[in-house]
Amino acid sequence: MRLFLALAGAVALAVTGASAQQAKKAPARPAAAPNWAATVAITPQGGFRQGNPDAPVKLVEYGSRGCPTCGRFAAEGVAPLRRDYIAAGKVSYEYRDYLVHGAPDLAMALVNQCVGPARFFPVLDALYANQRVFEDRIEALVNNQSQQLAAWQKLPPAQMATKFAEGLGLIAFMKTQGLPEARARQCLADSALIARIAKTNADAAKVYGVNGTPTFIVNGRKVSAASWDRLLPELWANGA
Repeated sequence: MRLFLALAGAVALAVTGASAQQAKKAPARPAAAPNWAATVAITPQGGFRQGNPDAPVKLVEYGSRGCPTCGRFAAEGVAPLRRDYIAAGKVSYEYRDYLVHGAPDLAMALVNQCVGPARFFPVLDALYANQRVFEDRIEALVNNQSQQLAAWQKLPPAQMATKFAEGLGLIAFMKTQGLPEARARQCLADSALIARIAKTNADAAKVYGVNGTPTFIVNGRKVSAASWDRLLPELWANGA
């Protein structure tokens, strides 16, 4: 029995030693690449940043969901930007609201920001994809309810944003994006969120001289580009 135990112990030590040698020889598995396209954070400037926070190229767009030129950039530029530059960690992309159309933009900004970082960009994409629908609704309100629109614009910001959200069908639309009506109405009346968006707008004009959309900032410098084909050389020139 003692001999058997001794042999068993020797075998166990031999197996352990062999396993240790194999562990030493086994190559370490490479770390999984970060999913930068799914990395989204709210910035101190009130924007939503997608991508590597340490990317060598930092792109900021001051945009409006009601702006047709912004809509074209969303349709033509955002997919290649994400696929070829954001996902690779070479470019971070931050969207900041600039309310060039006033109350309708405020309503859209509030419900979009309401969904939080993880859902911000999918909902932004959906709003741009349905831009024409909302344009038609605004046009109908202007043609048929101009006096009512004028009255809405005299209301305090929270009430004004809620009226426009109702008139544009935004609350119903956001239900399709997973945002319950009660939560949407809560965000439309959120004074802190309204103040944050207002500060983003004020800083845009003060810091960068923004007066229209889209305005692109590349590594802290405002560039003369309003389309993907004009913006792409600016990204290349900065190392993307």
